[in-house]
Formats: sequence, structure tokens, C-alpha cells
Amino acid sequence: MKRVQLAIIGGGLVGASLALALQAGAKARGWQIVLVEPFAPGDSYQPSYDARSTALSFGTRQIYERLGLWPAISPRAEAISQIHVSDRGRFGAARLSAEDEGVAALGYVVENAWLGHCLWQALDRDVVSWRCPAEVTRLEALADGYRLTLNDEEILDCDLAVLADGGRSGLREQLGIAVRHTPYGQTALIANISPTEQHAGQAFERFTDEGPMAMLPLADNRCALVWTRPGNDAARLQALDERAFLTELQQAFGYRLGALRQVGARHTYPLALVEALEQVRPHLVVLGNAAHSLHPVAGQGYNLALRDTLALADCLLASPAPLGDFATLQRYLSVQQQDQALTVGFSDRVTRLFGRNESLLVAGRTLGLLGLDLLSPAKRWFARQAMGLGTRTL
Repeated sequence: MKRVQLAIIGGGLVGASLALALQAGAKARGWQIVLVEPFAPGDSYQPSYDARSTALSFGTRQIYERLGLWPAISPRAEAISQIHVSDRGRFGAARLSAEDEGVAALGYVVENAWLGHCLWQALDRDVVSWRCPAEVTRLEALADGYRLTLNDEEILDCDLAVLADGGRSGLREQLGIAVRHTPYGQTALIANISPTEQHAGQAFERFTDEGPMAMLPLADNRCALVWTRPGNDAARLQALDERAFLTELQQAFGYRLGALRQVGARHTYPLALVEALEQVRPHLVVLGNAAHSLHPVAGQGYNLALRDTLALADCLLASPAPLGDFATLQRYLSVQQQDQALTVGFSDRVTRLFGRNESLLVAGRTLGLLGLDLLSPAKRWFARQAMGLGTRTL
């Protein structure tokens, strides 16, 4: 039986980012960090037309700059220079630009495989070790930490366990951590699209009667599509041949990028706002999608998780108490509660406002988008939320 100071359950983007944020301080303190991950990271990046991607806010770039990772990420990070927000069939629209906000970009879109590759390459193997491929089948509270039982029957004890195994965390359920689950009654259809015109760094948030869609700029003049539809209709769209699918997408999105000429593999998943009612216990933290899963159209979920990650690392490294101390973990949560409430509320309210079609709401949305485009303070506030700077300064 082995004991380490920190066990991170889930070696994806959130778990690996936490290991990176902690590793210098961990090395100085003699801590050992273990990442337990069922899917082995690749040894090298392999480009793919169908690669899934993540929208990184400007605030997330600042975090990765602080961690020394941004120079590695940036070659495959497509900058968002403008965001165009509109309501299909109505004249209200709002436009946000990096130039107006005085930043190089409002955000960036990065392929998950590239971001993961950069993270995994940056980890110090003297401090961070892997159990991979491996899964934790049982997580048991001890007086001074947690005991992990892996699927190969290995037993691992730790002072602090971080649960970062995603929104469908079985271990979260095993520990009796309740969640607030609020369905949106929608399904997300995800795919990469190639338009005939250059996207020029433009991102589009378009709201339709059937649900919102986002079209985000990717490298190689591709766009990442997130299209929310009622469940049965998402399945129908997924089953269409390429030409029929592009025809329907063109009708919904319009011709701001010219004709849409290619679509890659399409994936669907049902949407809900999921919030864990406990994020900390003595010697335990729930992080990432296991703590809060948001609607993808606003692009806030990973950026909030990364801000949580940095705040947790800062609290752990600043505390003189033993690792896993409950007061330290409560301090972390109190630091992040305002950011979480603001970001979750912003994402949820925007999604619900633009997902309803009552005439008064539609009129209010049109006026709201016009006002947002004309009133500098309102536009500045909205831009700061989109940039992941709602509770922070540049």
C-alpha cells in the first residue's frame, strides 16, 4: 500500500491543470501527486479535422501565462477577435470586439488534444506520476485522508483527494454528494464546419426559436459548431446526410461566412445545469464538471473550472496547515463562491432568456441586444463576462 500527499482522480484538462499549478510548490514541500486517468494521453499531438475543441477566455490565457504554458498552447490557439450576438429573424444584434476592449483577443479556441498534449508535456515526472490507464472503483474516507481502490486492486492512500472525473461522476454519487440537476430540455449537436469565406477570428452566438447555436473560429479556417435543439430533432439532424445537414444549418445560421461546404463527425448529448451541493469535505475537493456543468453555448464551463483550479492551488500552497485541512478547503470555496454564482447565473439566464419565444420576451430580447450594442457600460459588462473577467481585473 502506497501513500501520497495528493491524488487527482481524472487526468483530463482540469486535473492536469491542477497538477501543473501545484507542481513547483509541491516539489519544494516534498509532496507527491498522482493522477489517476482511464484514458492514456497520447505521446504526440495528431491533428484531426474532427478534433473537439474548447473556448478559452482571455482570463484563461492569463492563467496559462502565469503557469508558463501559454507559449506552448498559442501556436494552435485561434484568436477570437469579434463576437457577434444575434436573434434569428429579428433586427437586434450586439457586437463585441477585442479592439474595443483593449486586448489582443476576447478569447481563443483550442483543440482539446493540443491543450492536453501541452499540459501533459509540461508535468514534472519527479513530482507528478500517473496511474493510467486506471480507474478508481472505490473512494473511502479515512481519519487523515482518503483511500483509493483502483480497478487492478491496487490500494492508494492520500492526504487530499480531488475528484475531477467529469459531470457523470460515479464516485461523487458513491460518496453521497447530492447534485442539483436542472434539465434544459435540449440536446447539443457538436461538429466542425468549413465555410467558403475566411472566419477572420469571428465568433457567432445566434439564438433561434429552437435553441441557441455558437459558431467559433478554429485553426485551418474551420469553425466549431455547438447547435442546441430539442432532443428528437437533434437525433434527426445527426442522421442526415452531409448535404441535407448543411442545408438546414445554412438556413438557421445564414450566410455571414458564405456557403458552408463541409461538416465532420456529429456528436450529440443532452444538456442540463448540474451543480454539486458539496464541493469540499475534509481531505476532499470536487472540481471541474463534477462540481458544475454548464450549458456549452456561453463557453464558460472550462474557464470557470480553471479559475477554481488556480484558486485551489493558491489556497493549498499558502496554507501552513496539513494538506486536506477542512478550514483551508472552506477558504478556497469562499474565495470562489462569488465567481461561481456570477458565472453559473450568467450562463443559465442567457440560455433561458434566448430559449423562450413568448412575444414580450422576444421584444425584450430585441431591445436588450440593441441596448447592449449602443450602451458602453452594458457592453463592457457583457464583454467582461465573456472574457472570464467578471470578478477580476486585467
